[in-house]
Amino acid sequence: MFVLVVDKNRKPLNPCHPARARKFLKSGRAAVLRRYPSRQEFPKTHWLDAACVGKSTPDKLQVLIDKPLTITSTGHGTRQMCRTDKYGFPVRYVPRNKFVKGFQTGDIVKAIVTKGKKIGAYIGRVAVRTTGSFNVSTVNALVQGINHKYCSHVHGKDGYRYSF
Repeated sequence: MFVLVVDKNRKPLNPCHPARARKFLKSGRAAVLRRYPSRQEFPKTHWLDAACVGKSTPDKLQVLIDKPLTITSTGHGTRQMCRTDKYGFPVRYVPRNKFVKGFQTGDIVKAIVTKGKKIGAYIGRVAVRTTGSFNVSTVNALVQGINHKYCSHVHGKDGYRYSF
């Protein structure tokens, strides 16, 4: 690992090891040009540092968001025919059809419930049941027993989870 060093007149010196750069600073032969790696004076975060790296980065970078989109791989499920207990005996059987009432587990849905105990709007990942009564996992909680009639597609299952 090397660091870039400038002399007192802000002329660049050859890159050197951090220990040698500390000696130059201590003896007064070098000066600190900037403390943050970002020329833009952004807060020190990984995603903003990555945006400021390279020669193609303009001198004035305009950032329109305050949080990046985090994409996590979740996979496409398992090929198990049934779920087993800790001894390997079958406990539950997986339904033959992936789709129930046009939805599959992993889809992002918006459920607007107008009747019953769970009145409200919920956006989140759905877990389908063959009965048509779904579970919607929102950012805050898991809402169980939402009828499929209240659900509408936002995003289909693609093997990734998106969040801010």
